[in-house]
Amino acid sequence: MPELPEVSYQKKYADATILHKKIVEVETGDKKIYQSPKTDFEKALKNNEFESTDRLGKYLFLKLKNGGGLVMHFGMTGKLDFYQHDDTPKYTQLKLIFEDHSKLAFTCPRKFAKLYLAESLEEFQKTHKLGNDALNLKESEFLELTEGRSGTIKGLLMNQSIIAGIGNMYADEVLFQTKIHPKTKVNTLSQKQLTSIFKSIIEILELVKEVRIEGKRVPESYITSIRKEGEGADCPRNNGKIAQTKVSGRTTYYCPVCQKETV
Repeated sequence: MPELPEVSYQKKYADATILHKKIVEVETGDKKIYQSPKTDFEKALKNNEFESTDRLGKYLFLKLKNGGGLVMHFGMTGKLDFYQHDDTPKYTQLKLIFEDHSKLAFTCPRKFAKLYLAESLEEFQKTHKLGNDALNLKESEFLELTEGRSGTIKGLLMNQSIIAGIGNMYADEVLFQTKIHPKTKVNTLSQKQLTSIFKSIIEILELVKEVRIEGKRVPESYITSIRKEGEGADCPRNNGKIAQTKVSGRTTYYCPVCQKETV
């Protein structure tokens, strides 16, 4: 599922392709993706244009010239596809045709994406109870968010109402880099460990964001780089084999040697 770094790429893609272009035609797809009646989207988008973009965690906000905006959550397989030919991309769930005859498709094969209309990004954040963006957090704010928490550290990192933008993959990466077991209870972590986690969040998200934007690979020292190999892959630190468990209902990868579980 696209997390903060991948949505940052989609933001840059939108900035480079679709801003300040009048929308003259709107075609909608499967209604399950639309979080308001599809006619509302058609009315809001037609004869309008996108002025700017913003991102909050895993959400992309496309500000409209005539007020409000379109909000995209990419689900597992959603992405933007800007094109100028006549063939509509497969799995298109929203198609916009611009005055200059260029087109934008929002494609999503598995239909887990969601499209919203919102007055503003701030209003959307409030109504959907989203925390602050992970890359906008200060260390003091992060430490305050961890106070009184008795759940697992991985559960906290993935909780979008606490911190917006970190999902399953990068929560695993943060904990691998800080050598903390994903099932560790938050209230058992020292301030030194929590500070290390905060610094790792910023470092990893900034690095992977640039990697995704530039089309490069994540470092070989990252557990993300071997994630597709699954359980039994070699630890990037050569400390044994990667193991798999469930935390907060999500498949979790970690190194039992690097990330020792405390009782």
